Amino acid sequence: MLRYHIMVLPGSFWRLCFASVVFLAMQLVCLHAYSQPPQPGNYSEAKYEVAAELNRDAPMRDGITLKIDIFRPKQDGKYPAVLLQTPYNKSGQVARAKKFAARGYAVINVDSRGRFESGGEWDPFSAKHKTDGYDLVQWVAKQPWCNGNVGTYGLSYMGWASWWTASQAPPALKAIVPEVAPPDHFYNCPYQNGIFVCWMMDWAGTMSARLPHSAGPGAYGGFAVDREKAYSNLPYIDFDKTRNYKPNPWWKKWINQNTAQGEYWKGISYQTPQSYAKIKVPSLAISGWFDANFPGTPMNYLGMKKYGGSPAARRPRIVIGPWQHIINRHRVAAGVDFGPQAIIDWDGYVLRWFDYHLKGIDNGVLDDPPVHVFVMGCNKWRAAADWPLPQTEFTKFYLHGSKTLSTQPPGKEQPDRYVYNPEKPTPSAPFGNAHIDGPQDISKSAARNDVLVYQTPILKEDVEVVGPITSRIFAATSCKDTDWMIRLSDVHPDGKALFLGEGVMRARHRDPDNGGRFNPNKLSRIEPDQPYEYHIDFWRPTGNVFARGHRIRIEISSSYYPYYLRNPNTEADNIGLATKFQTAKQTIFHDNVRASYVVLPLIPVDKKTQRE
Repeated sequence: MLRYHIMVLPGSFWRLCFASVVFLAMQLVCLHAYSQPPQPGNYSEAKYEVAAELNRDAPMRDGITLKIDIFRPKQDGKYPAVLLQTPYNKSGQVARAKKFAARGYAVINVDSRGRFESGGEWDPFSAKHKTDGYDLVQWVAKQPWCNGNVGTYGLSYMGWASWWTASQAPPALKAIVPEVAPPDHFYNCPYQNGIFVCWMMDWAGTMSARLPHSAGPGAYGGFAVDREKAYSNLPYIDFDKTRNYKPNPWWKKWINQNTAQGEYWKGISYQTPQSYAKIKVPSLAISGWFDANFPGTPMNYLGMKKYGGSPAARRPRIVIGPWQHIINRHRVAAGVDFGPQAIIDWDGYVLRWFDYHLKGIDNGVLDDPPVHVFVMGCNKWRAAADWPLPQTEFTKFYLHGSKTLSTQPPGKEQPDRYVYNPEKPTPSAPFGNAHIDGPQDISKSAARNDVLVYQTPILKEDVEVVGPITSRIFAATSCKDTDWMIRLSDVHPDGKALFLGEGVMRARHRDPDNGGRFNPNKLSRIEPDQPYEYHIDFWRPTGNVFARGHRIRIEISSSYYPYYLRNPNTEADNIGLATKFQTAKQTIFHDNVRASYVVLPLIPVDKKTQRE
C-alpha cells in the first residue's frame, strides 16, 4: 500500500484534512478497480551453495521412521526450515527445494507414512498424517541447522498435509502456504457434495500401494483411460476388483462410510470450528478457477477468518488465478489465452511471505491486500480487502419457463421436465487427470433432451461476475434419490458455450431443517414426485466478464459423466453398494410460489476502467 507523507505548515490544518479525504477516496477507488497481480517485491537472494542430505530418518511418536531429504545452505549456520510432506516421491520435489535452499532456507522433503521408503502402513486419510506433521515440525526445529522457525508448503495432497499439520498446533510452526489444498472429503473428493468424482477413483487405483500402481499407459497410471466404460459397472465398491487396485485396508472404508459421520473421515477432518481454532499461524493459499480442488481455498479463508486461533491466523490470504490444478504454468487453457498477467512470480511471493514470517524481515508483505483474483474475459487482476469482494452486488437471476434467465421474478409458470437415464448420462466436458481443462465448449451437451437450459438475452453491456455463486431450485424426482447439477457458461455470439462453474448435490443430502442445504453428516428422505427446496452452492465459482453481445447461461441436469459417477436413483442409503439403475423423471419448478434462481456476484465496473 502506498504511503503518503504530507508536511504540515502553520495554518494548513484544513488543507491536510482535505488531502486526507482525497487520499482515502483514491484508495477506495483503487480497491474497486483492477490492480496488479501479487507482487513478489524484494525477497532473499540466491547466494548460498546448497548441500543435500538424502534418505535420513525422522522418528515418529509410534516408533516408525519417515524418510526425508534435506536441502540447506552448505555454509554453517541456523536457518529457517520449510517442510513438504508428499505421497508422490520426495525425489520429485528437488528443484523447488534447491531454489529455496539457495536463498537461506533448509527445505525438508518427506515421503508420507507408508509411501516409498518411509515406514508404516499407507492409508491416504489416516489420522496419523496429522500427528506425523506435528512430529516432523518439532523434530526439524531441534536440528542444529534450524533456527527454530518452520513453515510448510506444497500442492494438492501436500496442501492437505499443511492444514492437517497446522491443526495440531506444533509450537515451532510459524506460517503455512497450502497450495490448491482440497477441503474435507465430502465437499470435494472423493465425494463432491455426496457425489463420487471419478478421478478420485482413478487416484485410489494408482495410489493403492506403497509404490505407484499402473493399469497401463496414460494419466493416473493408466486408470484415466476409457473412463466411460471403466466406471459403467455396479456396484462401485467392487472397483478394487474390476479396476484391479492393489489390495489395501482403506478403499472399502471410503465406500462403506458414506457420510462425514464415519469415524474414518472424522479422524482426518480439519475444517471444523474446533480445528480452525487450534491453528495459530498465518496462511497464504492459492488456487485456480479450473482447479478440481478449488473449494478448499475459499472455505479455509472464511474458516480461518472466523475461527482462527490467533490474530495472525484470522488474517488469511488467498490468490486465485485462471489456472487448473497445476497452477501458474500456462497462460492458455482450452484454447483461451488469458494474457501475460496470467503467469506470476509465485515462488517469489512465497519467499517474500516466508522471509517475513520465518526470517523476520520487515518487507511490507502484510501491507498487501489479502485477496488477489484474476478476472477472465478482461484478463486483469483485482486486489481486494476481503472475500467475497466488498463491492459485490449479489443478484438473483430467475429461471423462467421460456428458458430465459432474468432478474425479474417469475409469475404463474408451468414447470420444466426432463428424463435422467443413468445408462445414457449427460457427457461431461473433457478433462485430463482430474481437472476440466479450462473453459471448454459445452454447447453440444447442452443441446441434449436431458439438460435444461436457461439464458439471458444478448447482453447490452459487459457484466462482471466474481466470487461465490449460490442457487435455490425447487425440484421433484420420480425416484427416491437422484442428483442435481447446475452449470454456468459464457455463450459467445458464434454459439460456443464456455464452461465456467458448477454446483452439485446428491438429493438425499439436502437438509430439510436448513433450507435444503447440503449436509454431509446425514441423509434425508426423498418422496417420489414431491417438490423440495434445494440450496446448492457452486463448489466451482468464477471470475469472468461476460462481454457485451454474449449471454449468461445456466444448465441443469442430473448427470455429468464420467466426471461424476452416476446416481442409480434407487432408495439405497449407500450409492456405492447399489446394483441396478433406475430411470428418473425430473421436474424443475419456477413460479411465483416456488421461484428457482441462481445468485450471481456482480461487480460494479467503471466502463472506462474496464475498456482500458
